[in-house]
Amino acid sequence: MQEKKIHRSMAKVNAAGAADSAADVPAGDDAGRAGAELSRRRFVLGAGSALALGSTLGLSACGGGGDVDKEPFGYGVASGDPLADRVIIWTRANRLSEPVQLQWEVALDAAFANMVKSGTVTADPAHDSTVKVDVTGLQPATSYFYRFKNGPVISETGRTRTLPAGSVQQVKLGVFSCAAYSIGQFHAYNHASSRTDLDAALMLGDYIYETGLSDAEQLAARAFGREADPKGELHTLNEYRLRYQLYHTDADLRGLRRNMPLIGVWDDHEIVNDTWRDGAGGHDPATEGSFAARRAAAVQAYHEWMPTRTGADPLKIYRSFDFGSLLSLHMLDARVIGRDAPTSRDAYLAGAADDPARQLLGAEQEAWLAARLQGSNATWQVLGQQVVFGGMRIPLSVYDDFSEDTIKAFIDALDTPEASRTDAQRAQIAQPRIGYELANWDGFPAARERVLAMAHASDKNLVVLSGDSHNAWAHDLRDTAGQRIGVEFATPSVTSTGLEIAHPKVGRQFLADSFLRMVPDLKYAETSRRGYVAVNFTPTSVTGEFVFVSSVFVNNYSATVGPALQAQAGPTGRELTKL
Repeated sequence: MQEKKIHRSMAKVNAAGAADSAADVPAGDDAGRAGAELSRRRFVLGAGSALALGSTLGLSACGGGGDVDKEPFGYGVASGDPLADRVIIWTRANRLSEPVQLQWEVALDAAFANMVKSGTVTADPAHDSTVKVDVTGLQPATSYFYRFKNGPVISETGRTRTLPAGSVQQVKLGVFSCAAYSIGQFHAYNHASSRTDLDAALMLGDYIYETGLSDAEQLAARAFGREADPKGELHTLNEYRLRYQLYHTDADLRGLRRNMPLIGVWDDHEIVNDTWRDGAGGHDPATEGSFAARRAAAVQAYHEWMPTRTGADPLKIYRSFDFGSLLSLHMLDARVIGRDAPTSRDAYLAGAADDPARQLLGAEQEAWLAARLQGSNATWQVLGQQVVFGGMRIPLSVYDDFSEDTIKAFIDALDTPEASRTDAQRAQIAQPRIGYELANWDGFPAARERVLAMAHASDKNLVVLSGDSHNAWAHDLRDTAGQRIGVEFATPSVTSTGLEIAHPKVGRQFLADSFLRMVPDLKYAETSRRGYVAVNFTPTSVTGEFVFVSSVFVNNYSATVGPALQAQAGPTGRELTKL
């Protein structure tokens, strides 16, 4: 099935970029360009053309930041984990050889004439010279500006906002996942950072990728202006830190972090591909050493570079955010802290995945979530988490041979009236089904059912926001009894390749449409475009708008909004309709 190690398919990405270049070029000005510099030169990451263009034109990535490590605060500023009375602010002081005292300031205006908070914090090379300040005593639903100083040197100014309290009429969240630096431009970040209507950016994992590049892939990435550093796979604390430094040379990522607060959780690639509680598919202890040591290094670097409110246990990243009476956002760890070992195809078909003891969140996190859902009176209960939640079970014949022929055989049988079906078509309908991606909640059906039961027992309006899959999906969520529990919006990737690369011989529109036919509760699918989803909450409805960028292979881009899908609150709602 789809290969999670995105760089392994870079040759296919190069070919796809070359093939799509003509279609990706926007015609004329587009209002959705939203701040993308018009002077950006177009270029394509093609298998041969990228090297030729790179060597002759010296092209560089649009988001590239040049020598940002030479600037005192070159990696920018960020804010995150906002509450009604506080927020984390972050920066990095470059090129330190010893600890240095920095000053920080928070004001109500960008000129810092109306200062509300200030203080000092130590930037220490022991923490990669990054600093985080938990600024308390702030007012709810208030925009603030912040900056850092090292003597006469002043950082750029960031903008953040505290969460609302009391009665709240609207909240809009931008949802992002899967940003592979070396295979595409971060246009989704650029587009979102120019908006003024997003209250926060949810980062649902694969914020960085730990994977390495081959020599040929590194050459292609170099022509693209986005070569990997280090080139190889990450194992040590220093290597993870260097990868975060590389990502934050990107001006578009820095812009998003500067302009709105982030609320994030990790997926697997912040650590290692296919991570679970006691190991990872991408880690071989015999040749790569201790998994626990590698995980600890990755987690330390994550907390150093992300504006998280770090607790006593750095592995415990699940936490909640209350947006007044309107919504409670519960950020989950569905990857690292509690996940059992993955299930194989044969084990799934033998019923191993149905074991009620099988855990995805882990018993402690699951009990915490149950208490949070039970105790919250907010209209919407929102889960921000890594992997697709809704059922994506497809016919076994398609799973084993994903092709237009096998899909058509199943759909033809589905469309034939029962009385007219041949024995072969009846066998098509009766065959076993299996989760398209067993790393998703489909590989943990009992754990999923327990979460749905939590929401149903307290009559909650459940909304699940998901990442990881690289594709755009929208689901109705029902329990095994068929009761409507909630809805799901799964964001497309920022750059990482989608199913158009995993299944290149299947037509793109046919591919998306086929999932809608094979999966009854799936209401929307887009399997070949990159972007993000903006989710708008009001007291009566939740609406998801998928935003797609025209290309990640060229410097210039346009943005379009796909169909909006909406669900109403209350037991008679909780299912999606297209607006």
